[in-house]
Amino acid sequence: MTCILAGSPVESKTCDCELFTYLSKMQFSGNRTKKSRRTVTLTGGRNEKQYPHNLQFYKIPPTETVSLEEFETFAIDRLKVLKSVESAGIKYMKTSEQYQTKLEQDIKKLMPIAVRKTDVDGGVQDKDYDDRRKDHISHFILRLAYCKSEDLRRWFLTQEMDLFRFRFQQESKDAIGHFLQLNNLDYQPIPEEEKKALRDELKSSSYEMKGDKFETTDFYKVPFQEALDLVRARKVYLKKGYVYVPQSELVSIILSAFRENLSKALAVSPVYILICSHVYKLVVPQPHSTQYLGQDYSNRKSTAGKVAPEDIEPLSKKSFPLCMRNLQETLRREHHLRHGGRMQYGLFLKGIGLQLEDALRFWRSEFTKMMDGDKFDKSYSYNIRHNYGKEGKRTDYTPYSCMKVIMTNAPAVGDHHGCPFRHTDPELLNQRLQGYRVNTTGVQEIIELVKGGHYQLACTKYFEITHNVDDAGFGLNHPNQYFEESQKVLNGGHVPKTAPRTPSTQRSKPIKKETEDFDDDFPMDEVEHLLTASQDVVGEVAPE
Repeated sequence: MTCILAGSPVESKTCDCELFTYLSKMQFSGNRTKKSRRTVTLTGGRNEKQYPHNLQFYKIPPTETVSLEEFETFAIDRLKVLKSVESAGIKYMKTSEQYQTKLEQDIKKLMPIAVRKTDVDGGVQDKDYDDRRKDHISHFILRLAYCKSEDLRRWFLTQEMDLFRFRFQQESKDAIGHFLQLNNLDYQPIPEEEKKALRDELKSSSYEMKGDKFETTDFYKVPFQEALDLVRARKVYLKKGYVYVPQSELVSIILSAFRENLSKALAVSPVYILICSHVYKLVVPQPHSTQYLGQDYSNRKSTAGKVAPEDIEPLSKKSFPLCMRNLQETLRREHHLRHGGRMQYGLFLKGIGLQLEDALRFWRSEFTKMMDGDKFDKSYSYNIRHNYGKEGKRTDYTPYSCMKVIMTNAPAVGDHHGCPFRHTDPELLNQRLQGYRVNTTGVQEIIELVKGGHYQLACTKYFEITHNVDDAGFGLNHPNQYFEESQKVLNGGHVPKTAPRTPSTQRSKPIKKETEDFDDDFPMDEVEHLLTASQDVVGEVAPE
């Protein structure tokens, strides 16, 4: 791979920038779907000494050859994991049991190594090696993409730290000792004699040291300057320039070292990218895009013909996301939608099973309440057939994803498309939610998420409230996904996971949006934006 990912001046002088040569030759197809992706085959020789532990500080970049399928899959899965980490941290307190349970459920398939303890005595098995290798390479791929601005670096650093903390807390005492030894972190448990001599001081220094827990807990003697966070929070006993850190708090010190290493690497990586870009024709993965390469909701045989024009109005009140419900209400009220609204709503209806002939009948029935049939046929029917791939360049257009609705073609005066959580004033949104009989507590939770920039999480919360579930059990990425999940709940085909709400674990304070450049609600199924070009916006010119 390449030194530029590691961010080490010494390493950069000795490497050959293989990753950048590789990136410059890569071509990615924007039309591939999940079903067409081939099974990943690991390439390159095995070096078991390179991955002796499940945890890594990511100090040394990978240098082996990586297949195109691996590169793409590793990056996508890693970003999905980081988004799961972010979502769990937004919904639950990071010290809560609910947070641990939620995160484990979300990432165990994408990153099984994150929930598996290191087998110190069993050697490196094939499964361990493959998972550790994927962890290593995927981290450096995303580091390349997220080193280009302060906001991106901050987001990446925060999620990687939270992921590392979660994984560290899964490890056994022996595995932690092995990790400290591998990384030259000279933190040794104090002898039993010293522990007994300081028994009263150590027990009083931590509220966790109750009952028999003191006897089973190891304490580490660490210079106080390496544990300033713990000293500030008064969680440790301080004596003669050293603090006595219980094993449960050791993660704070290790995390500080992890943060220091990664921060330095992220800070210098853009310099190496600039240097190498003058030598190689470099294509750097982009952290932002509006392309959606998740589930394809266009022209699906399983839903074709299942929705008739007369079904749309009742379905809009119980199974449409707020953006589509708003468009349906506007259409019924004004008997017209401008081009942006017709595109967004028309493709959504196509995705839920409205066929072409029914779509023409549906739109005609509304538009002809304010115009004659000839005008509709001349000005609007072409665009409807065009969306179904029957006119123009015969492209079978797909329904808009949440990210495309949020990030592109913002509504102007007189428009009604877009995301209500993103494009509606919070006060007006408040009134609208109350009009839909959302309870006061639910409205407040939604508005807090909106003010923090978490638009898709706000929509998920709206789903949970209107469907009377505590946990939707899915990451919302697409309006048509919302419809399908709603139908599963209402028809009894799927029961979302429920989790008891407790004030100690649920977020109660407004969530501040930390960055402007990175949208906090970047959907999970949109992660292939790292490797593809932006989707072409429909180029047809339509009448308003």
